[in-house]
Formats: sequence, structure tokens, C-alpha cells
Amino acid sequence: MRTELRVRATQALGRDRVRANIRRAMDGLILKRRAAFPDVEELERLRDQGEAIRDHALANLPELLEALEGRCAANGIQVHWARDAAEANAIILTIIQGHGGKAVIKGKSMVSEEIGLNDCLSAHGIEPIETDLGELIIQLAQEHPSHIVAPAVHKDRREIAALFSRHYPDEPYTEEIERLTALARRVMRERFKGTRIGLSGVNFAVAETGTLCLVENEGNGRLSTTAPDVHIAITGIEKVIARLEHLAPLLTLLTRSATGQPITTYVNMISGPRKPDERDGPREVHLVLLDNGRSGIHADPQLRATLRCIRCAACMNHCPVYVRIGGHGYGTVYPGPIGSILEPQLQGLERQGELAQASTLCGACSAVCPVRIPIPQLLNRLRFEHAEAQRGKGTGIRIEGFIWRAWATAHAHPALYRRVTWIIRRMRGLVGLSIRPWNRTRTAPRIAPRSLHALVREEGLAND
Repeated sequence: MRTELRVRATQALGRDRVRANIRRAMDGLILKRRAAFPDVEELERLRDQGEAIRDHALANLPELLEALEGRCAANGIQVHWARDAAEANAIILTIIQGHGGKAVIKGKSMVSEEIGLNDCLSAHGIEPIETDLGELIIQLAQEHPSHIVAPAVHKDRREIAALFSRHYPDEPYTEEIERLTALARRVMRERFKGTRIGLSGVNFAVAETGTLCLVENEGNGRLSTTAPDVHIAITGIEKVIARLEHLAPLLTLLTRSATGQPITTYVNMISGPRKPDERDGPREVHLVLLDNGRSGIHADPQLRATLRCIRCAACMNHCPVYVRIGGHGYGTVYPGPIGSILEPQLQGLERQGELAQASTLCGACSAVCPVRIPIPQLLNRLRFEHAEAQRGKGTGIRIEGFIWRAWATAHAHPALYRRVTWIIRRMRGLVGLSIRPWNRTRTAPRIAPRSLHALVREEGLAND
């Protein structure tokens, strides 16, 4: 059956230009990450530390969230709790309308993508203005991000030049990256001057100090959070950490894993609104803490590891599936290996359970994850649960279940295994091995005339 995922993946495989752009970008990011961690022992020590910090935060999540709320309130930050996307959008909309806002300057935020904030704002006559260069490109193209760190990674400079030329016809056409960046900067500077409300994501929220940490390279995040009178920050509840000292190792892992940088150009630490004796900064700071299914994930001792994620995208940069179909092939906000375990849990196995099949289980994702999320094990868990939920719903599922049960039975009984393989070898000329969809892109495997055991005996290598 041609499912939506298979249709999207097939379409993605036919976009040669997009695939070449993604392959080139991922190769570059892989090399940069490798160069950023020259000392393997140091990397493993940092990964152990990162895993421990995130596990400590998740083990104490309710208490840390209460502590974060209390400290933020003491600092003058207004904290809002949102059970789902609808509540989060309603909270943000109320804040904006309460200040008479007609536009919102946005720093990069995947959570805002998760809740569909831009569509919500537009539906209420409020203009969302993306200021991150990649997000701006995606907004102008009327697309969704294809990567959680580099939203427009699937586009090359010629496509971006053509896009800017259509939207900014008064500007001279150029394909030079520096001039394209300068054009975006000029356009955005004017928007920063006239917009009173800014919105951003949060990389980490420190419970000990009530500090919101944002990392970025373009300066747009800093302008989005300091130039407007009102700053709204939105983040998932899992982003909280206990102490300020935990921030340094996580930032080291995040920036090196994501872009190969020792540190990003800007590290913003926001602990409250402008004080009476300060000349700049927002007059109000709001923090929206989003659940949207995260508490359900947290309740499962094994699946809780999903929430360790620090959104570095190293898993998708190294994933053979993501590199070939890109983020849009998944059809979800969070693509790649992390999306394949997160989205089925956020949206339910009924809607997104098939995403767990979008993996080779090669383990490349877990090998590079800076906080050691066991993605292959979680994929297997979700695959099993999805298969159990689908049992009896279709002929394909029943046949697949029968095949795997037969395989397990044969391999569990040596005499039966030898008899079955003997029969298959004798009938190899009559049996055509057709394994769809494997054979769509590969030559069908051939059944060997002799077994490995027979070859070993012939060579005199059998262990008596």
C-alpha cells in the first residue's frame, strides 16, 4: 500500500537538485563536527556528562519546573503554562492583542513551528516576521523548515537569489552569499525598528537562576529579544536544567555537534525584563512552557530518553535516510531520527507510527548523539507498538506478521532450520526471490547452492 510517507519519500528521491544540496551540506557538517572533537576521550567524557545532566533534569522535572517558575516570577518574568498547541497559541495571541500588536518579530523557534503559530497569527491579522535567515527564506518560499538547525539547507544560492529577486524587485539581482545576507540584514533592520513585540525559542531554561539561554549566530535572536518592548519566549517543558553550571558542557556539546563551532557567535542569557536603571531591553518578558504530549513521554521510563534531546541535529546530519529524502520527506516538524521517535509520541502512533520505519537501524544517530539517546532501541519499541496496534487491520500487516513468526520459529529450532534451508537450496532454480520494496532499487539476492556450514566442512574448518 502506498502510504503518505512512501509517497513523500518517492517524490523526494526524484528531486535531484534538492538531494545534491542536502548531501553537500551534510557532508560539510559531518566534517566540521569531526574537527570540533579531535580528542575522542574528551568527547566521550562530555557525552557522559551531557547525558547525566539531562537525565538529572528529567528525573526531577516537576520540581525543577516549579523552581523555574518561582525564580522567573521573582525576576519579573511572567510564566504561562500550555497543555497543548491550542492553549499556547491562545496565550501568545492574548499577549500580542493586549498590547495592540499587528506584527511579531520572530527569532528561530522550532516549538513555534510545532504549534503552528505563524498560521494562527496570520488568521488573526497579525504578521509573523521571521528574522533568522534560513527561516526568512522558508517563509518567502511558503515552505516548512527541512532541518531543525538549517531550515533552508535544501536550497542553493541560485534558488535563494531568484526568491529574493521576486520579493525584493527594487534590489539588484545577485547570487553572492555575502550580498544576499546583507540584503536580508537591511530588510530586517527596518522591521526591528518598527515592531513592538518579539518572540523567540529557548535552548535551555535554568531553574536555579530563572535564566533563559538562547544561542544563535546572526544577532537576530538578540534583537528579537531586546529591541521590542515585549519579549515572548516559548519552549517545551523538557528544556529545563537544574543549575547554571550545567549550561557550559551542554553548550559545548550543542554548538560543536550542530555546526562544528567551539561556541556560537551569540549566547544570550535572559533573566528578566529591563530594570528601572537600564536603558534598553524589553519592558515585559513572558515565558510559555509547553507540554503538548511531553508529560506522557516523560511518564514512560524508556521513552523518556527522547526528551534528553538538545536539538543539535547531529543525528539527521549523519542519517542515511535523512540525507536522501530530506526533511520534507518526513512530512513533520521534527524530521530525521529524532523526529522518527518524537513525532509518533507527540502525535500518536495512529497518525505517525510509520515514521519509526524510516530508518535503517544502522546506529549512526546514536553514535553521534551528544546526550546518548538510544534512538535505534526506541525505534524498535515504537515499531513493535505500531505493528501490534495495526495487527489484523490489513492483509499486508497479517502477511508480514506471519513471515516474521515463521522466521523466528525456523531460527529457534536448528533441525527445522536445516530442513527448510535444504529445501530452499534444492528449489532455488524455481523460486524467484522478490522482496518489495527492496527490489525496486536493488538486484534481487540469489539463493546460494551450498550453505555456509557445508563450505566450512569442505574447507576442513568445522569445529569438532
